[in-house]
Amino acid sequence: MANVVVVGAQWGDEGKGKIVDWLSERADVIARFQGGHNAGHTLVIDGTVYKLSLLPSGIVRGGKLSIIGNGVVLDPWALLAEIEKLTGQGVEINPDVLLIAENTSLILPVHGELDRARENQNTVAPIGTTGRGIGPAYEDKVGRRAIRVADLADEATLDLRIGRLLTHHNALRAGLGLEPVDAQALKAQLLEVAPKILPYAAPVWKVLNEARRAGKRILFEGAQGSLLDVDFGTYPYVTSSNTLAGMAATGTGLGPTAIDFVLGIVKAYTTRVGEGPFPTELHDDTGQRLGERGREFGTVTGRKRRCGWFDAVLVRQTCATSGVTGIALTKLDVLDGFETLKICTGYELDGELLDYLPTAADLQARATPVYEEMPGWQESTEGARSWAELPGAAIKYVRRIEELIQCPVALLSTSPERDDTILVTDPFSD
Repeated sequence: MANVVVVGAQWGDEGKGKIVDWLSERADVIARFQGGHNAGHTLVIDGTVYKLSLLPSGIVRGGKLSIIGNGVVLDPWALLAEIEKLTGQGVEINPDVLLIAENTSLILPVHGELDRARENQNTVAPIGTTGRGIGPAYEDKVGRRAIRVADLADEATLDLRIGRLLTHHNALRAGLGLEPVDAQALKAQLLEVAPKILPYAAPVWKVLNEARRAGKRILFEGAQGSLLDVDFGTYPYVTSSNTLAGMAATGTGLGPTAIDFVLGIVKAYTTRVGEGPFPTELHDDTGQRLGERGREFGTVTGRKRRCGWFDAVLVRQTCATSGVTGIALTKLDVLDGFETLKICTGYELDGELLDYLPTAADLQARATPVYEEMPGWQESTEGARSWAELPGAAIKYVRRIEELIQCPVALLSTSPERDDTILVTDPFSD
């Protein structure tokens, strides 16, 4: 059976939550493979709105196994709060439907404090982090001083891990003018939360391999977007993990040969939260109109998103780096009523035409978009569920995007409701 990876193909906020929820009906297992509770997915199901940060989107669907993979950094207190909130909305969550990889690194209070202190003192070029400790937690992971889920089960191991962690962090905190962390207080916090987290712990790599051998359909869910990838994004204004499709393998323990289809989620225009380059950003009434019509505010932070025209150059890049098989184009209805639409087809830099965004920050800053104009449409596309219901100009816009990004549309979303989706290619088909 086909296994599918879902990744954002822009700067995040492309509408992954709805698409993953829509696909989860066809899947048996939904696995989250990177990021932390800085991610945000909004699902609208039968009029009920669910806001998720850590939990895989499939958690709201009965009869599915949801997995938090080792590529995620996990704030246990944030997870418990999210579970409590969803339970209050009638979602049943227990170890039969949710598993956490034993080798998942934890986000601790010290990480959030460090994250915020750095950002507040960075007056030169703030990164625009969410302040939730994601970056410092990944630093400790690669620095081999992280506390992992499995460590919560053994007090002696926990003592060793805390000692190594605080040797590093208390030196950093002194330099930032912060009080040192008390080891015993941190240990008490972890021992208190341990019995609430450990029932969900499992060798996820083994569970997924067994599911694959049994012919189960697995849906791999990414967070953020490909342009926030720590290697291939607009560095340093990126997240602290690899957001590309390849991370689905290392972030869950299921090898790359298990991936059959990569679905890139692409918004019909472009948005970005926080700092960093954004070639097609609009600072005029058009940008304001896109933001208002698209309700462009972050699910987690509430921050207003920057808005601009569709950038085909960047999406073509991310389709290449993630090996995207097909895209799910979302929020087409936001463009209803525009007389003219623009698509970025290249960049002009020092008199030269480029078909990619350079890596160097100074070159990115000087690159200006080259636009192609297309006629808009006055009819509504909201809620359309077939090509026949779309205006001709909207179909031409979609087809032109396919040509420019060199990747076909597999799904087309026309509203936040999960059933307002046009299926072109089923990613789960063999």
